[in-house]
Amino acid sequence: MTAHSLQNTQFHQHIVKEKFKEPDLQVIQEKIYSFLVESVQERLPEDVLQEFKLLFLDCLDSANSDSAPGIYEIFIDNEQDFHNTLKRCCYILVNNWESNRKYKYIQELIKLFADYKVNRKQTNFPKIAIFQGWIEKFIQSEDFKELKLFAYRDKSKIHWVHRYTSYLLAAQSVDRNNPKEQQEAARKASKQLKDKFKFELAMYIARSQSTASHKTRYKNPSILGDDVLRLIKAIVVKKGAFSYENIANIFLKQTQNQNFKDFKESLEKYLIFSVQQPKFVETLQQQLSEKLSAWKSEYDEIIISKDLLLRTCNRVIDCLTTENGSEPSPLFILLLSQGHPLTLVIVLLKIILICKNSRSHLETRIANLIRYYDKYPEEECRWFINFIEIFNITLAIYTENVEYNLVKFEAERQTSEFQFNPDAYRVFSQLKLGQ
Repeated sequence: MTAHSLQNTQFHQHIVKEKFKEPDLQVIQEKIYSFLVESVQERLPEDVLQEFKLLFLDCLDSANSDSAPGIYEIFIDNEQDFHNTLKRCCYILVNNWESNRKYKYIQELIKLFADYKVNRKQTNFPKIAIFQGWIEKFIQSEDFKELKLFAYRDKSKIHWVHRYTSYLLAAQSVDRNNPKEQQEAARKASKQLKDKFKFELAMYIARSQSTASHKTRYKNPSILGDDVLRLIKAIVVKKGAFSYENIANIFLKQTQNQNFKDFKESLEKYLIFSVQQPKFVETLQQQLSEKLSAWKSEYDEIIISKDLLLRTCNRVIDCLTTENGSEPSPLFILLLSQGHPLTLVIVLLKIILICKNSRSHLETRIANLIRYYDKYPEEECRWFINFIEIFNITLAIYTENVEYNLVKFEAERQTSEFQFNPDAYRVFSQLKLGQ
């Protein structure tokens, strides 16, 4: 592509030439975004990709002077504005292709940058070298790492972290620092991945308990093997009056007129209610009491409100996962070191059952933990991966629109003390009405 042909691109005709008429960078950026929105909605994806490549990449390699080429005229010395503009332009394309299930072109967009990094031409022009450095910094940034999540959907999972992309995307969708296109694309992609997992889990359960040929079995979406059936039975065994949902509703009714101090004490008791592991209970109760008793004490005499409920639940989630958003909390490590990942998951579930709006915060904290552990090879953090698998399955069972039920099909073996025998039950799933 020659510099002359670059000057004739549709973008250059519509935007770059207006730089000299309109000094307001924000106005020019909005023109760029509007042009891309119009292009991605009206033109073939292949043509849009080619235009994008001309705008941001080819113009650098075809430069024959040290003047700022094409779109780079707009930014000159402002690298951060360029980075933010490039990021939002990427998400305008991703959001549109995500909505229309054109995932192939999202992967092609990522590949444009990967190929550029490998094939970048050296230049003798200092200014052009600076602009090439901007592109390379973008490719090495956390923003580009987040962008690549959208390309993993239909590819083999190269790293264990990619199995949990739905949480990383969920965190992007609620981050107000991200452009609106990124938030929207992340929300849709995360939901689609969760729906896929939910469907595959339900179908695997149905097929694995069937007498039909093994050739018709659905693939297990978890990595827990056939033990996932026993886990699911253990998760859904509590039904009726003592189900987690009923206990959550009772808790909310009993505490609706409590002052904040009493509510914090009630919350501690609610979270440890029916937990069978004494050491876990002791650790959780002691640590939460220390964290909560003095927290927001200026509100202690105020009647609990929805806002205080949300803030308190988010605070407890932080204590149980990560308090700084970058590394696991001491309590998270301590509780999991006791070998009860399901118990910790149930405690987290009980929090979002009393405050549904805390789910997005919980998923963000799970994403923070995944990002922390993604630098470790899979064999070194099996315990954490096991926790995430159990968390994934539990949320699919209790917070989605599929209901799981246990049906006994053989008599319990008599023991001196009642003990739940998962082999005596089958688990069935059905779509919840009205959802």
